[in-house]
Amino acid sequence: MPPEIVGQDGLVSGEDIVFSNFRYDPACYYFFYIGEQKAYGLNHFLAETLQRHHPGRPVRFVAIIPDLCVQYYERNIMVINPEADGPTAARAGGTVGRASIASFMSAVSSSPTLRRLIDRILARQDELYLSLFESVAEMTLDEIPGVSLLGPDKKVARHWNSKLVQFAELRGIVQLVDAEICHGRQELLARTAALRGQWRDGIFVSAAYSAAGANSAVTASQEEVAGRFPAEDGDYLISRYIPHELDPTVLAVVANAEDVYIAGIADQHIVDGNRFVGSSFPSKVGAAQGEELRRQTIAAGRALGRAGYRGIFGCDYLIDHQGKVWFLEINARKQGTTFEFCCTLENSLPPGSPSLLELEYHAVRHGLFPPGTMDMGEGSGRLHWRTYNHKLTTMAETIAYIPQNTRERESFARVAAGELAMDYVVVEHLGAPLTVRPGTFLARVIAVAESHDKVTLGLSQGMAQIRQTYKEVCRP
Repeated sequence: MPPEIVGQDGLVSGEDIVFSNFRYDPACYYFFYIGEQKAYGLNHFLAETLQRHHPGRPVRFVAIIPDLCVQYYERNIMVINPEADGPTAARAGGTVGRASIASFMSAVSSSPTLRRLIDRILARQDELYLSLFESVAEMTLDEIPGVSLLGPDKKVARHWNSKLVQFAELRGIVQLVDAEICHGRQELLARTAALRGQWRDGIFVSAAYSAAGANSAVTASQEEVAGRFPAEDGDYLISRYIPHELDPTVLAVVANAEDVYIAGIADQHIVDGNRFVGSSFPSKVGAAQGEELRRQTIAAGRALGRAGYRGIFGCDYLIDHQGKVWFLEINARKQGTTFEFCCTLENSLPPGSPSLLELEYHAVRHGLFPPGTMDMGEGSGRLHWRTYNHKLTTMAETIAYIPQNTRERESFARVAAGELAMDYVVVEHLGAPLTVRPGTFLARVIAVAESHDKVTLGLSQGMAQIRQTYKEVCRP
């Protein structure tokens, strides 16, 4: 007989689980969130949606995350990390890093503890929903009878997340930057060399799949291309780099081949040409540019809808120095701004208006939006916000700890109501003392205020706190 996964106090544990504070209650209706801790807050919005559709039992969630922290302030967490060195991975003195989404989803899908927990849950409810930050093929738990994704189809999302697919299938639908597809490294080197004299401001090179600056670079020379992309195989998209100041991003939901909901427009903050570090709202784009951003996003969303995509997605753009809007890419998944826009809509629309997670629920389940769906437009009231993701670029050691703050949603509500002029929270700090590998998120800051200047002040204070918690170290 396999060991029991539920203890007498209801705590769920197993040898494949790095950490758990989840206690199973058979009287509750459950769904799983599977993704990084940064999207934990979205679960409360989804729980409220499911509660309206399953009113007979309290709705609860299990957050299955890869994040290795010294301690966890949120409830209902189970940690699975294929790179963790057992259950002591994030204890004092340990070394932690970021697992790839593919390896994490594979480990989750093969977890004996989760599969036995699913059996127990399905014995008391007809269906178990999986809410993913990103739908990927490595997730296979939905192949279990009674388990389904509450999000986009995995194959459709994978297809549309390819930069090559977007370039080929959106031509004539959105305003694309001059670009070409290169098959293999030799063609990449030859074409970038040939175009270097025409595209004098730089050449952006991206692998078919890239995000947040990974597998892509703005190159100013052939030496940079050769150094950044050494693999002989693979396909690449090369495009003309356009000097610009604004990097707007649009968050949206697609319900079918026609209906696309625009949640809002934020400005991305990019460093080193393509490394994303956060977003701010409201956007600095002008009214005409905002309308063009909405038009192109709806057009792209309808293309997704015709392919069978249902759920949240985002589109990234740039606005050149002449004010022209250029489409850059679709992100066929939830965005880093999804939680902030959930809070913004909650405090800007009439009470009872569907949340973004409710819109996605209806899009996936019914292929349409629910009654009462309303666009925020420009009516965000007094809310301004900005986020900052502190991602380490070198090996570091943490020497201090910022306790997890769990009041982000409350901060938005209090600023919107005029109770606070400004607030900021530091979330998901890994803890101390730890050795942290490059590429790992150390912490995030969310600042919300009644004005841009106060947001900037709150963000700078949060960033300063984070910088005091670690020191960079050299490794042979």
